[in-house]
Amino acid sequence: MLDELHEECGVIGIYNGDTVVRNITMGLYALQHRGQESAGFAVTDGDKIRVRKSMGLVSTLLREHDINEFDGFAGIGHVRYSTTGASTLANAQPILVSCKWGQIAVAHNGNITNAAELRAEMEADGHIFQTTSDSEILLHEIARTEAADLGEAIKKAVTKFTGSFCLVFISKDTMYVARDGFGFRPLSLARMGKAWCVASETCAFDLLGAHYIRDIQAGEFLTITKNGLHSERFVQKDRLAHCIFEYIYFSRPDSKIFEQSCDKVRRKMGKQLAKECPVDADIVISVPDSATTAALGYAQASGIRFEIGLLRNHYVGRTFIDPTQNVREQKVKLKFNPIEGVLKNKRVCVVEDSIVRGTTLKILSKMLRDAGALEVHIRIASPPVAHPCFFGMDFPSQGELAASSMTPAEIAKMLGVESLGYLSVEGMKECTGEGENYCAACFDNDYPDYIGIDTTKTRCG
Repeated sequence: MLDELHEECGVIGIYNGDTVVRNITMGLYALQHRGQESAGFAVTDGDKIRVRKSMGLVSTLLREHDINEFDGFAGIGHVRYSTTGASTLANAQPILVSCKWGQIAVAHNGNITNAAELRAEMEADGHIFQTTSDSEILLHEIARTEAADLGEAIKKAVTKFTGSFCLVFISKDTMYVARDGFGFRPLSLARMGKAWCVASETCAFDLLGAHYIRDIQAGEFLTITKNGLHSERFVQKDRLAHCIFEYIYFSRPDSKIFEQSCDKVRRKMGKQLAKECPVDADIVISVPDSATTAALGYAQASGIRFEIGLLRNHYVGRTFIDPTQNVREQKVKLKFNPIEGVLKNKRVCVVEDSIVRGTTLKILSKMLRDAGALEVHIRIASPPVAHPCFFGMDFPSQGELAASSMTPAEIAKMLGVESLGYLSVEGMKECTGEGENYCAACFDNDYPDYIGIDTTKTRCG
């Protein structure tokens, strides 16, 4: 994926564990691909919650804070990309507040689509906000909810929110976990010795040596205390709406997502793409790394040899971008380098996971030709992205999406390639084995929930 598409974030929580902060930050390393703008953790020792966060990667968080000075038996962690709320330290999570039930911290993955209306209502009532994050609105709603205890207040508050959320809270002695009724975003439960662990992806459990138990169900609410774990259903929807883009791009292939192997589903999409969009080519290459698994599936089903034709540089930041040159072209050339010995005099099938704007794929196609490729055929392991997402993905506005105004033939001409083929919506859903349980609104415009009054996809703040 070359068009700067981002997922909102990743969350992790550990309760009743040893070296909690160290394990949380280790888990955040595994989830780093879900957010690179900020990272943070909150930990409780039973008396007080302390929060530390920083802009940038998890490594920056560890450089700025000595984790060995934090004692605690429970904590939560967060890595963030901003979809709602500006990219500032104030919006970094976890967010900690004090209210009538004492201290409470939250880490949130998703996008609350009626946040703007609720915020306007609260501001009219005199509420004061310190961030532009929809997660802070959630905390305000909890604080003003009439309930017998904090757990009941959280359950009542989250029923007022539309959109997507995987939420992990800690008070001084309890962890609460909630997942929206559609199950948009993945969230799983594990045991690590005597400790309970929740995380956005199971790859975090692998790193920690935790044993995966199950997915936290859509509409499920967990209360975890020293006495154990209590589960209940706080909301029931008439369907599930798992984000199918988790398989296409966001999740790591070594994670179990929505109770299925991401690697296996992604390979199936590549094989299905080969059936639907065959090509007469000499080699198959991927745009690394997110498309590699699908490209392997495409090569296997088509019988065309898979080769590594593009080498990715994983260590490029923004430091070397020269604003006097073509910034996007510099980014692509810094990030990828074609291998001439593989590409020269070859008809090349390039498998990519998706196209958003298509401008950087155009640059990449030219680089392949300059390296000696005779023909360039693009195959996309997903349908055309023609509609914005409002449930936690940082899609551009509809007008910026190439497929919203151009046909595949027109996009192929814009890219300067011999052919372009997409996976069908039906074929994509078939690869999951339970297509009716997935949200594919960015492809088919079928939104399962309220998308909010502000659909411009601009950031707040």
